[in-house]
Amino acid sequence: MSTSFELTSQLRTDLGKGASRRLRHAGHVPAIMYGAGKDPVALTFSHNELQRNLANEAFYSHILTIHIDGQADEKAVLKDLQRHPSRPIIMHMDLLRVSETEEITIHVPLHFINQDICVGVKTGGGIISHLMVEVEIRCLPKDLPEFISIDLATAQVGDIIHLSDLQLPEGVHIPSLTHGDHPVVSVHLPRGGEEAETNVVAES
Repeated sequence: MSTSFELTSQLRTDLGKGASRRLRHAGHVPAIMYGAGKDPVALTFSHNELQRNLANEAFYSHILTIHIDGQADEKAVLKDLQRHPSRPIIMHMDLLRVSETEEITIHVPLHFINQDICVGVKTGGGIISHLMVEVEIRCLPKDLPEFISIDLATAQVGDIIHLSDLQLPEGVHIPSLTHGDHPVVSVHLPRGGEEAETNVVAES
């Protein structure tokens, strides 16, 4: 993983809804960090700094370095993010500490490549339907990929790529496969008026 993310935080001792509201008004985001056999700690982050990082897709699937005022740095992943329902405000963030020796479960984005030269689209008149845009994986922190690529160059009309078809890096597995092999993306002929807005249509 070539990209790295570092966040500066302060310990939060003033807890409760009123305290969190005051923090947000002052441009900060209340957060909690837990896991790795340690006690949870309440933290606060700069809202602007967090917003800048969240604009990068890789932030959601990277090991983050958390600088805590007066304490040793911690390694963590973003576990949950609560946003205001109608305003561009981050309400709260959950971070999960990671241990080098313990596997983590996290969602990573799917990158669909070579859609523009997909055989089923170019020569078969098909369209591509994305049934998933991210996948939950499990691995050690050192093996965490930034994304999973799916090459659609040779996909034909009628092809369906399932979770079990994904090319995963060494040390990475998909825990949900024990509950079923779900479809991820398909190439099919269009049915009048039913194409989703996310479909990729053959260019003339």
